[in-house]
Amino acid sequence: MQPQLSKQRQVIAAIVGNALEWYDFIVYGFFSAIIARLFFPADNEYTSLLVALATFGIGFFMRPVGGVLLGLYADRKGRKAAMQVIIVLMTLAIAIIAFTPTYATIGIAAPIMIVIARMLQGFATGGEYSSSTAFLVESAPAHKRGLYGSWQLVGQCLAVFCGAGMGALVTRNLSPEALDSWGWRLPFVIGLLIGPVGLWIRRHMHETDDFLEGANKPNAEPIKLLDVVKTNMRGVLVSMGQVINGTVAFYVVLVNMPTFANKQLGLPLDQAFMVQMIAVALLTVIIPFAGALSDRIGRRTVLLYSALAFLLIVYPLFVWVSAAPSLTRLLVMQVLLCIMIGANFGPMPTALSEQFPTRVRSTGLAVAYNLAAMLFGGFAPFIVTWLTKVSGSPVAPAWYVLFAACIGVAAAWAMRDQSPAAQNRQTEVFAGVGEVK
Repeated sequence: MQPQLSKQRQVIAAIVGNALEWYDFIVYGFFSAIIARLFFPADNEYTSLLVALATFGIGFFMRPVGGVLLGLYADRKGRKAAMQVIIVLMTLAIAIIAFTPTYATIGIAAPIMIVIARMLQGFATGGEYSSSTAFLVESAPAHKRGLYGSWQLVGQCLAVFCGAGMGALVTRNLSPEALDSWGWRLPFVIGLLIGPVGLWIRRHMHETDDFLEGANKPNAEPIKLLDVVKTNMRGVLVSMGQVINGTVAFYVVLVNMPTFANKQLGLPLDQAFMVQMIAVALLTVIIPFAGALSDRIGRRTVLLYSALAFLLIVYPLFVWVSAAPSLTRLLVMQVLLCIMIGANFGPMPTALSEQFPTRVRSTGLAVAYNLAAMLFGGFAPFIVTWLTKVSGSPVAPAWYVLFAACIGVAAAWAMRDQSPAAQNRQTEVFAGVGEVK
């Protein structure tokens, strides 16, 4: 067994690497309007933006492929080995985006290179969630798995915070001409730090005890994808339902909101980024508290009530902000939504990982997470932009979020709660039944 202090350092290493990883993936969404003009020119700005957002979604087609292959690799060779491969792939992808000349310079080769980079990012990110989540949960003491697992999404939120901060910095301090010429590349160049920093961090992590114990068992049969899905179908479906709710909220409320506030509500982009930073900072603080709460009262309880609260408030808030757009109203909406999202995100990584046995955890989680993220999350910015244009209603994004929230409520109701709190309640119930008899 590894000493506790060593495990805590491993968790910190996983958070830093995960934050750097997701920063690169998310920053594309923040600068999609500029990328649209430079790499996907079209007859009008709306068509150009849709093409750029579709390219954002293309990366999600590769996520199930990367998730399955890297998940199998993590279950066979270890969480640490898979996480190192992921860092290398993401570094290559971000370098392509950072240094590819624009359409005006090299023509059709420019958008092709961006598409290739997005596919590489999708492949790498597909394996990141399952590998790092399995790593965090397996590094935790049994009574703190909710807290440890919650740091997975803290890493993602730190990435959103840093991306929003870079967006506010470059849009506030550079002229529109400088921003279009070279300023938009700065956040991507900074993202290249994932190479030396992320790889160094992950090379110094230790493999989890749970994986090592399973790997050392004699006569273990090779892991097969179809067998994993067949024997864990309920876990796959429940996990997909949770991820649909989480990923739609993540990309509509967090990633796409600055673009929505600027294009649909007419609010300044740099100030929209500042509002986003405040809301995401609050979200980041709430997540570990919600994860720890799930250790005390159960994963299912926290997931169900937070999803219900989110379902009830999201549409009224969109209507309220759209009726009289202002930065104050935008901030109030984002803060309230982020409180509910944070409460839901806290227990989610651990709850999903607990739906699968250790030996196939990365593979099962990768299948469920990446299929849901591909089908419902990757094209969320595209879908809400299209819905807004077709309907003419600025509250159209709320319709898509409501749809996903309903699925999340149903999935939370149907999930198996493996937390110590839930197991203790079941033991007490059975004990009570025995006493009655």
